Amino acid sequence: MIKEVVIGTLCGAVVLTIGILIGHFGIKKNSAPSWVNDVSKDVDENLIKQFLSEVDTVQLQENLRELTKVPHMATSPGDKQTVQFVLKRWQDPESGLDKAWQQEYKVYLSFPNPDNPNKVTVVNPSNSVLFTVREREKPYSPDQEDPEVVQPFAAYSPPGNAMGKLVYANQGKPSDYHLLNQTIDLRGTIAITRYGGAGRGAKAINAAAFGVVGVLVYTDPLDINDGFMSDTNETYPHSWYLPPTGVERGSYNKDFGDLLTPYLAAKEETYRISPEDITGIPPIPTQPIGFEDAYRLICELDGKKAPDEWQGGFNCTYNFGGPGFKPTSSFNNSDVKLEIFNQGKILNSSNVMGVIRGSVEPDRYVIYGNHRDSWVHGAIDPSSGTAVMLEITRVLGRMVKQGKWRPRRSIIFGSWGAEEFGLIGSAEYTEEYFTKLSERTVGYINVDISVFANATLSASAMPSMQSVIFKATKQVSAPGSDSTSVYDNWIRYSNRTSPAHGIIPRVRYLNGAGSDYAAFVHYLGIASIDMSYTYDKSKTNARIYPAYHTAYDTFDYASKFIDPGFVSHQAVGRSAGNILIRLADSLLLPFNCNDYAESLEDYLNTAVTLYEAQLKAKDISMEPLKNAVANFRRAAEQLDKVIQSSDLANETPLNIRKINDQLMLMDRAFLNPLAFPDEYGFRHVIWASSSSGKATFPGIADAFAQAESSGSSTDWKKVHYHVSVVTQAIEGAADMLNEVI
Repeated sequence: MIKEVVIGTLCGAVVLTIGILIGHFGIKKNSAPSWVNDVSKDVDENLIKQFLSEVDTVQLQENLRELTKVPHMATSPGDKQTVQFVLKRWQDPESGLDKAWQQEYKVYLSFPNPDNPNKVTVVNPSNSVLFTVREREKPYSPDQEDPEVVQPFAAYSPPGNAMGKLVYANQGKPSDYHLLNQTIDLRGTIAITRYGGAGRGAKAINAAAFGVVGVLVYTDPLDINDGFMSDTNETYPHSWYLPPTGVERGSYNKDFGDLLTPYLAAKEETYRISPEDITGIPPIPTQPIGFEDAYRLICELDGKKAPDEWQGGFNCTYNFGGPGFKPTSSFNNSDVKLEIFNQGKILNSSNVMGVIRGSVEPDRYVIYGNHRDSWVHGAIDPSSGTAVMLEITRVLGRMVKQGKWRPRRSIIFGSWGAEEFGLIGSAEYTEEYFTKLSERTVGYINVDISVFANATLSASAMPSMQSVIFKATKQVSAPGSDSTSVYDNWIRYSNRTSPAHGIIPRVRYLNGAGSDYAAFVHYLGIASIDMSYTYDKSKTNARIYPAYHTAYDTFDYASKFIDPGFVSHQAVGRSAGNILIRLADSLLLPFNCNDYAESLEDYLNTAVTLYEAQLKAKDISMEPLKNAVANFRRAAEQLDKVIQSSDLANETPLNIRKINDQLMLMDRAFLNPLAFPDEYGFRHVIWASSSSGKATFPGIADAFAQAESSGSSTDWKKVHYHVSVVTQAIEGAADMLNEVI
């Protein structure tokens, strides 16, 4: 019996020992689930180095070559071809994205009638044609002879005939017509205006208010060509300058998005207003022409000499017009006649969408986008940007397919359709997914024209994104230099002095609606960036690259005169991709709210200098606004202290998420849907567009200018209203940065 007990005890001890050994050696000491390590992982600098090394100039060149083979105006056969090209690239089994698809909207567009082209003529009293403006640009290569090259036209100009004596109205601003109207009765006249100063459509809207019945628009060689005019040896195909017959096409509408479905996504069964109820488009026939023809018309004008600031690049005196032409001109006593046959159509336009799903926070989105459609071949606008986007997706897509990487947050890529007609594809996307994007989007990166020229980077962004732009560009070599970074090159061309950082590159603000960032910034309040390489503005007066929106914006033009070797495309791709990875992978979002505070303080200082004295006289106090900006600064500093003192790798995921949500949602606090009732889609009270030209809060600036002009007590009340709007928005943003309660 004792023997059995001893043997049993020994056996039990052996079993216990074996169990302990198995427990010790068979079970990992760290038994935490695998996701714990993923949750605390930060951006991988080695992965960024690998990404930078793989962005390839040859791939960029071939992307652009393929994208520019045919003209691809929105909804055209060429556009449909590029849809399939992008879709195929994003569905590639070796370097594509997790998912890619085509998303259609039914949108209202405007086209010339191919069977009945628009005409501009000079006719004498017996209606004989003395002069005819060119209907198409002069060909220098087979690109311009492609039958799909659309005749130059003003999109959304109404059809109709207009005839009258010609007058020169400079840039078509209200002040230009007002000055001209002091000398000439503008009723029944045709105005010729130059690009710049006012929006395309605004030139005609402003003209109609003075009784003008038709408008011509041209690009003056002084504004685009540094005065050069001859295609014998000065302009394209000999240089980057615009040839004499080049015409800038464009959309002449004021508002962005589909014009028949404001604030609604333009789906098949969506409610649509009548085309007759559209506002913000020319009420009178309008047509763009080349400077070769503008030269003939302007240099024959009679009347008083126009002011010096109205003079342009032609070797003649710019006169107001008699109205009409000089008695010595062969056009004497003749009229200018516009015959416009534009037609509106509702057509399907496609966005191409692609996604790389996030591994830790798939419900947080970083969006990268550019439009795909162009007016003609569109090598620079927009295909330089699409070429860069496709190279970024190739490099990142291959990393994903090979199992080397998956971002923390989801990345959404958008190849927007019909941007040239008013940012339509991106606007419809934001309208359809308004709530989801508002709640989940971390940031938006827009690279439209990636390379205007090859001198320096240019970037516009929300101030909070300044630091991540700087960090990324310090890691990228400037084109043609291994020893100079994009950042160091940039600071030589454009810089400012920051109280916090000293001399830094100048990051501009995203005011206005110049590209597809508009709906993300102004409608959704999403932190955004728009970036490109550009030219040395001390060496040229060109307001934009000269072939903009013409039939000369081709692969030949881009590869010879804009970016030989595609090294600037590469620098933009590396910089934008670096920022994209940091937004998608950083444990804590790389936003700096102190930089935002600095911008608000700059705006406040300007407002105080310009307005405080007169507002006091009207019993309107700016003290609440001053206090709001000071509160924002304190909240930003406090949040920064919390971030700096945190051991982020060991913080709880919920705490990290809380801080990230504060950073992500801060810009949403600046939205006020009632602040600008007459401005479609503009809800961001800090970055909305302004007509005042003052670098300060746009609502206050515009309301003050109106009140000062009118003297109306009602208008002064509007100033007070906008002071309150921006004050409370800034207080709300400060509260977003504070602790939750």
